Amino acid sequence: MEYKISARAASLTPSLTLAIDAKAKALKAEGQDVVGFGAGEPDFDTPQHIKDAAAAALAAGFTKYTPSSGTPELRQAVADKFKRDNGLDYKPSQIIINCGGKHSCFNVIFATCQDGDEVIIPAPYWLSYPEMAKLAGAKPVILPTTDKTEFKLTPEQLRAAITPKTRLLVFNSPSNPTGSVYTPEEARAIGDICIEKGVLIMSDEIYEHLLYDGVKHQSMASFSSAHYEHTIIVHGLAKAWSMTGWRLGFLAAPQPIAKAIDAVQSHSTSNPTSFAQKGGVAALNGPQDHLKTWMTEFDKRRKYAWERLNKIPGISCVNPKGAFYLFPNISGTGMKSTDFCAKLLEQEKVAAVPGIAFGADDYIRLSYATSLANIEKGLDRIEKFCISLKG
Repeated sequence: MEYKISARAASLTPSLTLAIDAKAKALKAEGQDVVGFGAGEPDFDTPQHIKDAAAAALAAGFTKYTPSSGTPELRQAVADKFKRDNGLDYKPSQIIINCGGKHSCFNVIFATCQDGDEVIIPAPYWLSYPEMAKLAGAKPVILPTTDKTEFKLTPEQLRAAITPKTRLLVFNSPSNPTGSVYTPEEARAIGDICIEKGVLIMSDEIYEHLLYDGVKHQSMASFSSAHYEHTIIVHGLAKAWSMTGWRLGFLAAPQPIAKAIDAVQSHSTSNPTSFAQKGGVAALNGPQDHLKTWMTEFDKRRKYAWERLNKIPGISCVNPKGAFYLFPNISGTGMKSTDFCAKLLEQEKVAAVPGIAFGADDYIRLSYATSLANIEKGLDRIEKFCISLKG
């Protein structure tokens, strides 16, 4: 029998980050000594008080359906978080709890975009953004940036790209995959143009708490009432609370958009996992002291890896100010990213993600959300590999 696949599904490219991680794990299962720089998840365990809250919820029988957009308790906790951390006032009805940050992004794009719309996405981008736009029937409009501007979109670039069909700008700071962070002044200038042109902003702020060198995050929605009205914030518990497998994301939006997303979610996933939401409440309302310890360790790894990379022949790397990624330029090796990563894995058993997955073929992404010992071993192997290329 011949099966007909929808054009939207057929147009998608599978996630390279997940594919690389799966291949590295398969090699490890075979007993091979693989160093993995692929996965974007902290190597720290979920804090104990969060696990305890979920376990208590299970023991108490909190295993039934909740409202499709999350429990009132967790929506209130998210609203409180935005007030406490960002100075933003949201009603619980403007908060939607999703099945992970990726689901938050998908729901925003799906609820706001349609056939013929354009979605502006600065590159390097998180690889799922363009695919989500395609699924909504919209056209991804990619705006390239380079390490010369620390991978930041300029207001001039944005203004030149906006057309009458532009519906949404995807804005991600701190960034995956580059680790770049926009200053408040830079972010506000980008937002000002969107307000002027009537373009919505999906502001992905999931790495908000992962910052270095005294850099500060200011939410796109916080600059003025107009910025607030034009911005949908997507966020989640995966990164700063090491809850990747819990699948708990959240978003904050103007009321009409939140209502539309609520409707979409009610007919797709329905509610996020009930007892996981109890863990989410504990994460947001409980102690946050784990983060200082984690950031001290992340910072140590970042500095070590950045310094090492810039000493390797053929590689240069911008110093990232957020998240837990490095995005080194490999153009000096004479290779493009897919070939580089394939041969690196084959010859040295190091798994990195090709930059082409993020719209930047002269780069690779390395996650330092792994132990310093792994980072040292992996960079030793990358150095050996690059030296071998020089003959």
